[in-house]
Amino acid sequence: MKLHQVADRLHCRLEGDGDIEIARVAGIEQAQPGDLTFIAHEKYVAKLAATRASAVIVSDAIQGAPGGPALLRAASPYVAFAQAVGLLTAAPPAPRGVDAASAIASDVGLGPDVSIGAFVTIGAGATIGARTIVYPNVTIGPGVRIGADCIVRSQVSIRDGVVIGNRVILQDGAVLGSEGFGFARQPDGTHLKIPQRAAVIIEDDVEIGANTTIDRPAVGETRIGAGTKIDNLVQIAHGVRVGRRVLLAAQVGVAGSCVIEDDVILAGQVGVANHVHLGQGTIATAQTGIPNSVDAGSYVSGYPAIPHRDWLKSSAIFRALPALRKRMTELEQHIAELEEKLHACQTASEK
Repeated sequence: MKLHQVADRLHCRLEGDGDIEIARVAGIEQAQPGDLTFIAHEKYVAKLAATRASAVIVSDAIQGAPGGPALLRAASPYVAFAQAVGLLTAAPPAPRGVDAASAIASDVGLGPDVSIGAFVTIGAGATIGARTIVYPNVTIGPGVRIGADCIVRSQVSIRDGVVIGNRVILQDGAVLGSEGFGFARQPDGTHLKIPQRAAVIIEDDVEIGANTTIDRPAVGETRIGAGTKIDNLVQIAHGVRVGRRVLLAAQVGVAGSCVIEDDVILAGQVGVANHVHLGQGTIATAQTGIPNSVDAGSYVSGYPAIPHRDWLKSSAIFRALPALRKRMTELEQHIAELEEKLHACQTASEK
C-alpha cells in the first residue's frame, strides 16, 4: 500500500514521499525499509534518526530529522498506530456459512453472513446476529443471544441464557455463565449448594480475554458494561456489575456482588473483596488488595489498599526497615549503658 493511501486511511498529515510502499508495521528499533512505526512520546525522539523504517507516525510536537523517514502527523500517534496495525495486518476472512461438522438445534436463529466453524454446538432457541464469527469447538447453550459482528474464538463456552451484545470479542477458552461460588453452611458442617441460575449480560463492544470466567448469580444478574475490556485469566464472580469502559488486566479477581463503576482501571493481579463498591475512575496498581469500598477518582496501591502516594512513602520506609531496626538496637544498647552508668553513679553518691 502506498504511504499516501495509508495517510488517507488514518487521517494523518503526510510529510515526505507519499509513493513509498508500506507493507508492514513494526517497533521503531526493529523496523526495516517498507515498515511503518510510531513515536508516542518525546523521550523517544532520539530513536527517530536511527530507525530504518520508511515512515513514522508522530505528533505535531515532534520534529523530523533531516534526511530521515517520512512522517505521518497524528493527534494521537498511538491510536493511529493501532489503526495502522488493523489496516496492514488484516486477518483472513472466515468462511461464511455453517460447517457440516457442527451440531445446531433446529430452532436456532442465524443472522445473514454468519460463520459457524467445525464442531460448534448450539443449543435450542439460541440466536446469533449478522456477520458474527464462531470459530471451531465452541459450545453455545440453549437460549443464548449473541448480537451482530461478534467474534467467538475456539474453546469458548457460553452457558444457557447468556445475553451478548454487538461487536463483542471472546478470546479462546473464555467461559460465560458458569455457576457462581455460592454455598450455605448447614448445621452438620456440610455445604449446601445454592443454585446459580440468574442472568449474565455482556453489553456492546466488550472484549473478554482468554480463559476468563464470568459467573452467573443465584438472583439478579452479572453485567459487563459497554466498551469494557477484560484481559486473560480474570475471574468475575456472581452478581458483579461492571460499568462502561472499564479495563481489567490479567489475573484480576472480583468477588461476588461488587459494583465497579465506569472508567475504572485495575492492573494485573488486583483482588477485590465481596460487596465492594469502586467509584468511577478508580485506578488500582498491580497486586493491590481492595477489602473496602473506594471513592470515585481514587488512585490506590498495596494491601490493604491505600492512596498511591502514601503507599510509595510506606514502601520507602519498608525498604529502610533493616537499617532502622539495626539503629534502634544500637540506641537501646546505648540507653541501657547510660542507665547502668547512672545507676552506678546514684549508688556511689549514696555511700
